[in-house]
Amino acid sequence: MSHFVDEDPSVYKTLLESTKAIPWKIDWNTLTFSYIGPQIKQLLGWEPDTWVSVQDWAARMHEEDRERVVNFCVSQSQAGVDHEADYRALTSDGRFVWIRDVVHVVRNPAGEVESLVGFMFDISERKQTEQKLIDLQKELETLSFKDGLTGVANRRMFDSVLEVEWLNAKRTHQPLSLVMVDIDYFKQYNDHYGHLQGDDCLKRVSQALTGSAARARDFVARFGGEEFVLVLPDSNAEAALAVAERCRSAILSLQIPHEKSHIDQLLSISLGVGTAIPEQDDLLTDFINKVDRRLYQAKQNGRNCIVAESTVRK
Repeated sequence: MSHFVDEDPSVYKTLLESTKAIPWKIDWNTLTFSYIGPQIKQLLGWEPDTWVSVQDWAARMHEEDRERVVNFCVSQSQAGVDHEADYRALTSDGRFVWIRDVVHVVRNPAGEVESLVGFMFDISERKQTEQKLIDLQKELETLSFKDGLTGVANRRMFDSVLEVEWLNAKRTHQPLSLVMVDIDYFKQYNDHYGHLQGDDCLKRVSQALTGSAARARDFVARFGGEEFVLVLPDSNAEAALAVAERCRSAILSLQIPHEKSHIDQLLSISLGVGTAIPEQDDLLTDFINKVDRRLYQAKQNGRNCIVAESTVRK
């Protein structure tokens, strides 16, 4: 086989031009193409004879890739190091195709760089797949912090956000408030109206709560089941109570019928509110438990009310 190729060099050319990859060769001293495969026209639309110098190669590269790729390839070639680079190549009709250029540095007997030979590979499909995987990963990360039903943050995200705000409140000595919300007699609502309507009810409640906490850092999450939480950074007790009042009024204004409620014929909520300016030794779990106890007290006090500090609002 080797002897056959030596006697008929055209076999090299036939082999090169029958591959999907695009072969090319650049003379290092003149930085001009001495050869580029005819496959370049099929992939990018440019005629082979329009590839004269490395300037044509660089000019037909996406502007966001050009400086990075050209500098890398030049430095590697000057060092005599084989290399490869991924970039977006411009087609004759103005589109871009992802290319992987695999470059081999050819030296003369004196060890000096004589030429560069290589192959261009179309990796557009691979790049599209990679991007889809990246997008999917981002989507999964987003979903992992979002409640699938209501669209607000979930318990996992709440835990992370509250921990950060707690540490920030310790550092700045500013108040941090927490509001815990429970839909009154939601089990009875679900049993009477069905789970589909129950799901719709949870969505409407979450939207109303989100609308009641309107500042940029105010945070609403579904704590679990029919419970929601609001994290209110830089909010003192008075401001937090005002937000809780808005929440309670917002739910009542939805006018959602609740025939099985033991206190009214409309859907209502109970709320526990707490505010702290945490010191270094204060524990976040103690703060959460304190607010949770106030929510429990609001339910014990007849529901559809707010317990904040020693205050009960109906």
